[in-house]
Parts: sequence; structure tokens; C-alpha cells
Amino acid sequence: MKIDKSAIANEYRRHDRDTGSSEVQIAILTKEIEALTEHLKANKKDHSSRYGLLRKVQNRRNLLNYLKRENEQSYRELIKKLGLRR
Repeated sequence: MKIDKSAIANEYRRHDRDTGSSEVQIAILTKEIEALTEHLKANKKDHSSRYGLLRKVQNRRNLLNYLKRENEQSYRELIKKLGLRR
């Protein structure tokens, strides 16, 4: 369940030293959510991981709302690139 955060950051960053922009954080959270979803399909009784998944989904939702409010063009591009339904 190891996620290569540096590769994700390289793909979604705004400039060459960007590590914490909203786009990078949302992309990393999306990959973590996908990994946790697969884990929970195999381990249905893992309630602590389910709680962690819900926290990550809420965090991503808040970041997406912020990005939409601040830069709607970037928001639309990111949604399309990640394949999210919003």
C-alpha cells in the first residue's frame, strides 16, 4: 500500500519546487483513497481503516471546495485529470 508521493507531486505541481499546493495534496489524497478502498474490499471488518478513509475523503472534499473557490479553471482541469465525479 506504498504510494510514490514524489511521482504524484511531479505530475501535478505548479512549479519545480511545489510540494504542497492544493492540486498536489488532492492528487495524493485521491491515490491514498483508491488504495484504502481496495484494502477495505478485502478486509471488510477493518473499521479503523474505514474511519481513516472517511477522514481522507472529507479532507479532499474541503481542498476541492477551496480550489474551486480560488481557481475554478485549475479545479476543472484537476477534476478531469483525476477522473473525479463532482
